[in-house]
Amino acid sequence: MYILATPTVPLLGSYRDALLRGWSPDNLSPEQARRQELERIEADPAGFVAGLDDLDARGGDLRMPDGSAVPRLPGFRRWVLETEADGPAPAFLGSIGFRFARGTSALPPYCLGHIGYGVVPWHRRRGVASFALQTLLRELRSTDLLAGMGYLELTTQPDNIASQRVIEKCGGRFVESFATPAPYGDHTELRYRIPLD
Repeated sequence: MYILATPTVPLLGSYRDALLRGWSPDNLSPEQARRQELERIEADPAGFVAGLDDLDARGGDLRMPDGSAVPRLPGFRRWVLETEADGPAPAFLGSIGFRFARGTSALPPYCLGHIGYGVVPWHRRRGVASFALQTLLRELRSTDLLAGMGYLELTTQPDNIASQRVIEKCGGRFVESFATPAPYGDHTELRYRIPLD
């Protein structure tokens, strides 16, 4: 059974193992993000976990792939886990995050979307991403975090057909193809929007 869980220190071992196996929560600068997360876990496991839920954007500036710093947006991350009745500890399958600007769907140019997700390669093609996105959307709609927002944006790479299908399955509509901002390098992404009305 899949669940979407708030990260905790007892669940951190499975997450760390995925990073050590080469998975990264960031598909635009995967190796840099993977190394940074491992360093943060090593330095302060409880602080790392606490920092994944930051609805007031108190975590300080974010480092972009080119090394520049930008203001952090409010947001949080959830982990997708697989549990078995009376089985071992839950297995880490992937991660999904939500970031936003209160009261508006507009995002600063350096933020490519409201929602980002990733599934570890050894658990892909099992419906994990669809489950995560559908569950997150349901949970968001039961909060006031979407107040004043007309849509949620997600982006994906043109060759990531699986991600495009997940977004479309969850109500996403293709908006445009665009060039990423300079901090991400020069490549093309696809923009989708999930209407909230």
